[in-house]
Amino acid sequence: MNAPSPRTVSPEAFGERPEAARAWLERLGEIAVSAVHPDTLLPDRLPEPPAGRTLVVGAGKAAAAMAAALERAWDAHQPEAPLSGLVVTRYGHGPQPSDSKEQDAPGGGDADRRIEILEASHPMPDDLSEKAARRMLEAVDGLGEDDLVIALISGGGSALMTLPAAGVSLAEKQAINKALLRSGAPIGEINTVRRHLSAIKGGRLAAAAHPARVLTWLISDVPGDEASLIASGPTLPDASTPDEALAILERRGIEVSAAVRRQLEANHEAPRPDDPGFARDESEILARARDALAAGRAAAEADAVEVRLLGDDLEGEARELGREHARMALEAQTGLERPLLILSGGETSVTVAGDGRGGRNVEYLLGLFTALEGAAGIHALAIDTDGIDGSEDNAGAIVGPGCWARMGELGLDADAYLSRNDAYSFFEALDDLIVTGPTRTNVNDFRAILVLPRNS
Repeated sequence: MNAPSPRTVSPEAFGERPEAARAWLERLGEIAVSAVHPDTLLPDRLPEPPAGRTLVVGAGKAAAAMAAALERAWDAHQPEAPLSGLVVTRYGHGPQPSDSKEQDAPGGGDADRRIEILEASHPMPDDLSEKAARRMLEAVDGLGEDDLVIALISGGGSALMTLPAAGVSLAEKQAINKALLRSGAPIGEINTVRRHLSAIKGGRLAAAAHPARVLTWLISDVPGDEASLIASGPTLPDASTPDEALAILERRGIEVSAAVRRQLEANHEAPRPDDPGFARDESEILARARDALAAGRAAAEADAVEVRLLGDDLEGEARELGREHARMALEAQTGLERPLLILSGGETSVTVAGDGRGGRNVEYLLGLFTALEGAAGIHALAIDTDGIDGSEDNAGAIVGPGCWARMGELGLDADAYLSRNDAYSFFEALDDLIVTGPTRTNVNDFRAILVLPRNS
């Protein structure tokens, strides 16, 4: 999203001009995303250069922006200290013109970057995901005690840095990844399976870098902010077991090949939390969903809007959570005297039964929309903070009371769209998709429901 714009509306205008509520909610989303962007987080955070080398590795939708922010800070404060490395991000989430050194030095630009930016596929890994993982393992090989590895990890890194365990093919991992995503499994389960079918996740990248010290900076996209789950924890030890991964696959009814079953039943555990090799390592979560929600809350309260925070780690079926929040908004409207904002974050799931287009945020909104049935005075926004909802080109969508009438004018059937998981097409027809392009950060979903008093 773009940088937050100045206040252009006041809560008093919501009832008079419905478009004011939409503008206010979109501005709130911009503020939330800006608060968790690497450009906000990294400039004042630099480690002391070690006696040896400093090598940067990383993966995720925010990895390129994290690398660019780190490199700018490094050049400003300790330009003589050596720095090199590579990170991988999603196609289209790479460097922006503002990251170029051309504005800082004649002849600068991509060639002068210390940290190389690679791109690969998400949410389905591809051969470039595998090549990126191999290159990172090669980069950390042979480091010594005097060297420092800075790992820049954010959501999306699991697919972007994929290296199958010995005996498991990339095609097998792709098939399992697709089945898990379609099954509605929460991200914790998905990443547990990924770690135990990987040669780089679950702390294996850090183990390859030792005896160098590893400093991991993370932007969390997982409910509960368990660091080892973010991008499947390539530099953090793993407390789960292969047996747990196999149980998840069986519970979800996902068929696996003989090679995958052998890998899991052989019980090749990832490095454990008590592994002495991790004694000097450190990790820090720089941003999480609660930070985006806190920024949204502060902005709303500055506009004299009451705020109710439901939590930053909500999970469950997207459409059902939307219906639950619709009921909550309708109940809250009774006796309401001033505007109320209901905020929530986390990562919902979508059990795919149809052949439509959409992501979890538009599915959530369509569930909420059908439950509201055009109720007056309730507007809602739901976006993925990375700017991409599922695998489509939108961040999410926005709805208001006027959408119900427009649906009727266009002859749309919301329930039919929902039944085939086609929320993207529904909101596209209404012209209510929010399209921001990649934001280059990722703390998962930001959901905001504005409830106005009935006399508005």
